[in-house]
Amino acid sequence: MTKSPQVVHALPAETETRAAARIIGVGTAVPAFSYTQEELLEVFSITDPKVRSVFLNSAIERRFLNLPPKLPDGTRRMETQGELLRKHREHGIEMGARSLQACLKQAEAELDDVAYLCCVSSTGFLTPGFSALVIRELGLAQETARLDVVGMGCNAGLNGLSAVSGWARAHPGKLAVMLCIEACSAAYVFDGTMRTSVVNSLFGDGSSAVAVRAGAPSAVGNEGPSILKFSSCIIPEAIDAMRYDWDDHESKFSFYLDQDVPYVVGAHAEIIIGRLLEGTGLRRNDIAHWIVHSGGKKVIDSVMVNLGLTRRDVRHTTSVLRDYGNLSSGSFLFSYSGLVDEGVVRPGDHGVLMTMGPGSTIETALIQW
Repeated sequence: MTKSPQVVHALPAETETRAAARIIGVGTAVPAFSYTQEELLEVFSITDPKVRSVFLNSAIERRFLNLPPKLPDGTRRMETQGELLRKHREHGIEMGARSLQACLKQAEAELDDVAYLCCVSSTGFLTPGFSALVIRELGLAQETARLDVVGMGCNAGLNGLSAVSGWARAHPGKLAVMLCIEACSAAYVFDGTMRTSVVNSLFGDGSSAVAVRAGAPSAVGNEGPSILKFSSCIIPEAIDAMRYDWDDHESKFSFYLDQDVPYVVGAHAEIIIGRLLEGTGLRRNDIAHWIVHSGGKKVIDSVMVNLGLTRRDVRHTTSVLRDYGNLSSGSFLFSYSGLVDEGVVRPGDHGVLMTMGPGSTIETALIQW
């Protein structure tokens, strides 16, 4: 790597708590069926020792997936691209509706309160997108403003949250929601190669939603954290390290993940965190809570080493990877939900949200309770 990373501050640090957008609710949803890594090896009759090792040494115990249909002999039929797209749409709408409703329940809000909906997904392409489909499915108001963030990959949850936070700040008192919908099993290709096996061993299906509102804390009516600042870092020379493009041989879209991705991410983690904290008066050891994308064991380890984090710092990241796999754009909200449920956050605590994905890109946000 010879070029310097391009770093952008998407939002300035807040100077008035009253003006800050606050997270007031989060919700998650997964498919009905989950499988251990051992069960998936049996389902797909994978006997190659190298491929089996990738599955069994992934730090993943179980993933929620919508597998291909069974044939009469018990094997699984490989789906066409059209069938995969229908899976993306049908299961995406169903999971998205459940996670959005769970989010609103925690935020003590109703469907009619949603004034802005941003839907994030990278496991298929639809026009109209999930925002319109979810509005129709749940009967949201026709005047609901909406945005679809498509094709940005695992980092996209924070790209979407930046847009939602900005909209909420421009419309104080109104409720904005980001909804991440990732039916990753709609992006699988089974061709027996190590490249696709790495992908197939890692990703799971899931949806997560976060509700945001700006205004004085008393008006917001929730003790959730203020969103203080966003910072982005794109590494253009690694643009091909993670990509989702067309596979002529399989006549399907296929995800490619370079083996050097963990090291590229780790090498730039310290740079982007330094830029995120610049001008805030905070140092790394002032951050009480770290919510890092569950990108994979090597990615997590690389970020830990380069930022000097402990296993406890990333406990929610590793537990999400263990219990769900990599959920793409919505992974960090599963980890955030785990932190909230743990009940250890204190008023005044600072937290960092970090996601990484194609670009190669690292996205970060600074929050405070």
